[in-house]
Amino acid sequence: MESRNEMTKPQLHAACQAFIQERIDAARTAMQAAQESSSSETKSSAGDKYETGREMANAERDRNAAHMQQAQQLQVELARISPDAACDAVRPGALVTTNLGRFYIGISAGKLAVEGEEYFAVSGAAPVAVALKGLRAGQEVVFNGKPVRVLAVE
Repeated sequence: MESRNEMTKPQLHAACQAFIQERIDAARTAMQAAQESSSSETKSSAGDKYETGREMANAERDRNAAHMQQAQQLQVELARISPDAACDAVRPGALVTTNLGRFYIGISAGKLAVEGEEYFAVSGAAPVAVALKGLRAGQEVVFNGKPVRVLAVE
């Protein structure tokens, strides 16, 4: 029989995927808007104004292209994690319950709610994940001057 957390991990993984897709969609929409803005700038008698507006739109498009690339990199990182894999130690893909809260080690997506419970989706490179790495249920570490006890790892 599956535990509640074993059913929760795929939901957290899906929530992370949705977070990434929202970022990709937002970047794509902003890039299109910037491209349209750049294309719609009409050359006026004030040529400098035209060039400045065009450059600003191009810079905005480039900024959003970088955001899209970052989101796509998150997608690659998340794809490497199997939410169905059982974990007995803290590593990517683990759902970790501590005295400070519950963490899904995957990508940095912040606070997520699944079935009315709050979880923090953090990257394996996040300071809290690095501090907890390799720990098992019952083990403790000091993080930011506070003792953090691992209550469960799934």
